[in-house]
Amino acid sequence: MKKLSILILLVFISFSAQAQTAEELKKEQAPKKAQIAKLNGEVNAIQAKIDALPGWKYGAFGTIGGSISGFNNWYSRTAPTASAGNIGVTVNGFANLIEDDFFWRNSGAINLGWVKLDEKGVAGDEGFDTATDVFTISSLYGKRLNKKWAVSALGEYRTTIIDNFNDPGYLDLGVGMTWTPTNNLVVVIHPGNYNFVFSKGETVFDSSLGAKIVADYTKKYGKLSVKSNLSVFQSYKTSDLSNWTWTNSFGYTIWKGIGVGFELGLRKNKQEALNNALIDFPTETFDTVDNKLQSYYLLGMSYAF
Repeated sequence: MKKLSILILLVFISFSAQAQTAEELKKEQAPKKAQIAKLNGEVNAIQAKIDALPGWKYGAFGTIGGSISGFNNWYSRTAPTASAGNIGVTVNGFANLIEDDFFWRNSGAINLGWVKLDEKGVAGDEGFDTATDVFTISSLYGKRLNKKWAVSALGEYRTTIIDNFNDPGYLDLGVGMTWTPTNNLVVVIHPGNYNFVFSKGETVFDSSLGAKIVADYTKKYGKLSVKSNLSVFQSYKTSDLSNWTWTNSFGYTIWKGIGVGFELGLRKNKQEALNNALIDFPTETFDTVDNKLQSYYLLGMSYAF
């Protein structure tokens, strides 16, 4: 009994010593963390000064997502034997020339996705089908009036590149003002903009004059890269020809440029909604069509260039 008591006492003392040691290490660790936070703040401040310097600025990051699955005699499924796979790729990049009296901002974004479902015993196409197909490029030139405002001209082109290239395709050309409250936020306000819409054959698509508003935010928070772009066209002819697209991209670097990425895209375009509805319902019109919110997303591995 005496030996058991001594053993319990030694175990208790051992745990107490370990707890005390851990507490001491945490106290020793705290000021070092504070020093790291201070250094990170100083590094970010220096980087902000570098970003504000005149000259060309480049950047890009992308996301690759994919999955595969297979079932063999899995009888709880409608198709017991089947295989499926999907893959998606998205890339966002920019090349900006920033000077004291003018700027020239160029950007591009691409999002492509494919999906495949192969069911044994079911006839049909067993290849990959296009799931996502988005391509956008833009170029903005501005002559500064002061640090925050500039007279500007914008060219923006949007289409698909895998299926139905330039059918439809949208080209916006316009002039107006651009507001740059920070180095990371650009707001374009162009009351004079023509929206050229390209399509083949007899379609519902039509070009028109209107106003163009673009808000673009690009920022890097340590290991997190963020890009958000809202592009709005408001037609002066009719609201049926108006449209907007909002894309949001995030990339978090974990190791040597490799990390996790996520992209979400939203769009409303009544011309596209009607064009799609006419395939199955030939009597649909702009007044009757249900202009649903369009969306896509991609989650996967990212790489920062």
